[in-house]
Amino acid sequence: MEKVVTGNYAVSWGTRLSRVQVIAAYPITPQTSIIELLANFCAGGELDARFIKVESEHSAMAACIGASAAGARAFTATSGQGLLLMHELLHWAAGARLPIVMGTVNRAVGPAWSVWTEQNDTLSQRDTGWLQYYCEANQEVLDTVIQAYKVAERVLLPVMVILDAFVLSHTSEAVDIPDQDKVDSFLPPYRPELKLDINAPRAFGAMMTPEHYMEMRYKMQKAMEEAVSVVQQVDEEFGEVFGRRYGLVEPYRLEGAEVAVVTSGTITSTSREVIDELREQGVKVGLLKVRLFRPFPATAVRQALAGVPKVAVIDRNISFGHGGIFAQEVKSALYNPSTTLRRGSGQGSGHRVDGAHRPPIFGFIAGLGGRDVTPEPIKEVINTTLANDAPLEEILWIGVKK
Repeated sequence: MEKVVTGNYAVSWGTRLSRVQVIAAYPITPQTSIIELLANFCAGGELDARFIKVESEHSAMAACIGASAAGARAFTATSGQGLLLMHELLHWAAGARLPIVMGTVNRAVGPAWSVWTEQNDTLSQRDTGWLQYYCEANQEVLDTVIQAYKVAERVLLPVMVILDAFVLSHTSEAVDIPDQDKVDSFLPPYRPELKLDINAPRAFGAMMTPEHYMEMRYKMQKAMEEAVSVVQQVDEEFGEVFGRRYGLVEPYRLEGAEVAVVTSGTITSTSREVIDELREQGVKVGLLKVRLFRPFPATAVRQALAGVPKVAVIDRNISFGHGGIFAQEVKSALYNPSTTLRRGSGQGSGHRVDGAHRPPIFGFIAGLGGRDVTPEPIKEVINTTLANDAPLEEILWIGVKK
């Protein structure tokens, strides 16, 4: 069926369709309506799940850890400062190899106090061992929650499904809500091989000596590396069942492009409109949407950007003292002397992505604290990149009132 729902409600519906068994909840703007709708589903008998009301986000993640360790499919949601409060337990969830899924609504970190969108809250968790998806639209949000459980339960790592505050969380769009039977066939019940069980006692989370600790981290990294192909496989399986695919990244009109704009989240939608307009005017510009951030799909990024002379990355975040975080990741992906990629036959040799040549990366920062990123700033990004052989500054700020 099709319903007009907010991005937050899309998370709730994806969670319901995934037949989550335990929900641990603490409210924080702008994610609160996610857990409110889930509470209604539980109270009305539409979702057979244990709803645990806790006193903080730290406790919410602790409850999810316990539930997942006992073999239940667990969910929580948070934003901004609440996610930061969870930080310690994010490491515990990943280190324990628990396939928890968390709906995370990007909210700028205080001070100054803000409830509007920015990616620093989630990106500051990028080294905790959680997979991270960044969604562009409400349909993608719902579909990604379902996919996230299947991926998490294959690789045994937790997943964040991330959406922009208010631009998606409180904005309504028409969303196709799949039939429960089809979701059940796609996502079978969670049956962990190892779990907390009084009839089969085991030790979990015990002290680990240096003799063995490093191997645990090695296995987590290998699981992350495996997750790249698992995410792709699950997305393809989802497409076969439901008719929608999203990929690790999404190239758009990159054929013959002189500039590739790299985006994530809702800035992608506006950028796509700008690129269509400029293409009509003869400007050779294309787009690369990055959907999966952790593990970072370096090979897919290299392939998509092979032969593009210039790359402009728009970040809705900042790593203070360095620059935009997506720009850093793109630079890292393109720095690979063993990889030589060119455009396919008939498209010209372009610029090699190898030790001999790499395209200049223009790192732009825009939209912090929820400031709107309209077509005009995106055109400024493209025009600045076209007009210069290399970035004039390490960080190119868009819309700052100096």
